[in-house]
Parts: sequence; C-alpha cells; structure tokens
Amino acid sequence: MFIFDQTVLTSHLTQFFKHPTVRATGLLFGFFGLLFGTWAAFIPYIKQKHGLDEAQLGLLLLCLPAGITLMNPFSVPILHKLGAVRSALISLPLSAALFVLPFAMPDAWLTGVMLFLAGAVFSMINMSMNTCASQIEQVLNLRIMSTCHGLWSTGAMTGSAVASLAAGWNILPTGYIAVLFLVEIMVVLALRKGLSGVPEEQHHPAEATTEKPKGFTFPNKALWLLVGISLCTNITEGTMSDWSAVYLRDIVRSPEAMVGWGFSAYAFFMAGGRFLGDALIGRFGSRHVLRIGGIVAAAGLLLSVLLQTTPTALLGFAMVGAGVSLGAPILYAAAAKVPGMAKGAGLATMNTFAMIGFMGGPAFIGFIAKAFGLPVAFTLVACFAIFWAWRAGKMGK
Repeated sequence: MFIFDQTVLTSHLTQFFKHPTVRATGLLFGFFGLLFGTWAAFIPYIKQKHGLDEAQLGLLLLCLPAGITLMNPFSVPILHKLGAVRSALISLPLSAALFVLPFAMPDAWLTGVMLFLAGAVFSMINMSMNTCASQIEQVLNLRIMSTCHGLWSTGAMTGSAVASLAAGWNILPTGYIAVLFLVEIMVVLALRKGLSGVPEEQHHPAEATTEKPKGFTFPNKALWLLVGISLCTNITEGTMSDWSAVYLRDIVRSPEAMVGWGFSAYAFFMAGGRFLGDALIGRFGSRHVLRIGGIVAAAGLLLSVLLQTTPTALLGFAMVGAGVSLGAPILYAAAAKVPGMAKGAGLATMNTFAMIGFMGGPAFIGFIAKAFGLPVAFTLVACFAIFWAWRAGKMGK
C-alpha cells in the first residue's frame, strides 16, 4: 500500500535547489518556459489582428514546427561544436528577440516568416537545455529531468498569466515581449557562472576519430515506441499551448482577462506533477506513471468539452496538465539511453518528432476545428491521450 510521505516526495527538490549547477540548469528551463507561455497567451491577438479563422491560424502555427524541423538535423553538430551550455546561453535571448518580430509584422505571411525563424532557434534551446540536464544525470548521477521540466511549466504558467493580464490592460505584445527580451539577457548573464559546472559529454579516444556527431536518425524498434507515445503527449501539450486561450474566448466566452488562465491552470498542474515526478517515477516506474497520465488527460479534455463553463474548463485543463506532466521527462530520458543508437541520435530524433507533435499537432487541430468545431477537435485529442495510455503498457519499467 502506498503511504503518503511528504519527505520522500519532496526531498529531491531540496537537493535540486541547493546544487548551483543543477539550479542554474533548472532556471534555464524556467525562463524559456516564461517566453513560451507569453507566446501562448498572445496567440488570440495574432488571430484577431490578421482576421484569421481556425484553419488559417492552424496553418500559420505550422511555421514554428517548420523552422524546428529544418533546424533539428543541425542541432547536434552545433552542440558538439559549441557545447550545450554555450548553445543555450546564445539561443535563449535570441529566441526572445525573434518573438518580438511576429507581433510587429503587418501581414500574416511576414508573421509566418518570423515564426519560422523563431522555430529554428526553439530547436536549439530545447536541445541544449535537455542535453545539459541529461549530462548532469549521467555524469553526476542525479535525477533532475522531471524537476527541470517542472520549472519550464512554472515559467510557462507565469508567462501566460502575466501576459493575459497585460492583454486585459491593452498592453501591446510587441512592447511587452521587448521588455521580456531585456529580462532574458539579464538572466543569461546571471546563469553563466552556475552553468559553467555542467559536465560536457565525455568521448572515448577511439570514438573521437570514428564517430561523427549524429543528428536525426531513423528510429529503431525501441525508439519507435517512444516516438509514438511522444507524438500523442506533444499533440496534447501543443493543443493546450496554442488553443486553450482561443477555446476559452470563442467557445466558453470567458472574460478577456481570463483567456490566458486556461493555459496557466494547465501549466500549474503540469509543474506540480513534474516537481513530484522524480520521486513518483522512482517509486512506481515510468510505464505506470505514463498510463495513468494518459487516462487523467483524456478525462480532463472530455470534461472541458461536455461542460463548457469557465470553472469546468479550467478544471479540465488542470487535469490535462497533471496527466501530461511526466510525458516529456520520461520520454526524453528514455530516448537518450535507447540501445543501438549512436550518441545523441536518440535524443535528436525524439526531439524532431516531439516538436512536430508539439507545434504541428495544433495546426492539424485547427483544420479539424474549422470543419467540425473546437469541441470535436478537443475530443480527438482525448482519443490520442487514451492511445498513449495503451502504448505505455508496452514500455519497460
């Protein structure tokens, strides 16, 4: 029988925040999440500014995964050349700078170009952050991946909530994100010392002359299982990021100042799950945690569809956040250790499919919403969650 022990579930957090290198790595995740949450809250502004319907918005949102997909094959060679830490320190403020531009563009197609460029940098920051965390886990023998992703969710939650309030106060996104860009520069300067302790990947001398850095590699059977689950978890995450605010405004008819709170509720419970995740995964195993998560996420989506009020939608989105919370930490950690794959290839390949699901899935949802409505689209995402719960049963512990 499981006995709740707060010390067991939270002791790893004390160790996490006491370790300067681990803390700096986690804050890197957090401030990137802050940027992404801000973007998620301002998506309705882009839709309204250019007079887009759901299908047109979904097509525009494809520009982000297009940039990510194009950049991802080059990410591992760049990481090997610059190192994960330097890549992260360069790409974080660059991401913030590029996200000012989509809101300043007068035409939708120019907005798409800017989103494409931002997506390319997104690939680099995502790969470099997860590589930093993976190297700490492997070299220093510390379990930190879930907590790092928890800080990403905390940043995303904060960014979405504050940006939503800014939208309610009629603050223009261009000026708001320009200020955020300055904040990100100060963050990079503050984190440099702590991140200097991240161990770089060690190579055996014999490998140095025979093994070249690998980018995308065709998945083997073990990686295909992880990829299939990852596509479902990331479509669910991407749907919440890109469509939760639109759903609250257009379907639920929530007040303007609250449309970003759906993503905040989702991100809050995602963060909570991830902060407890390193302890939960160690106790129950990855397979069981993923299966239960899929069921909870599906239930939350169906609740938001069946009872279309602001409180029930927020509750449903919170359940989705809790359900999907440990998907990325489990799958990224597993992909980095897939047998039969070259160094870095499993993580790079997983990142490609994860970003396609995360960024491309919402575009697909946009076309479904245009044809059948957002409630039907959300129901389809619930089916993806049920599918990942089933496939998780095929994983090892």
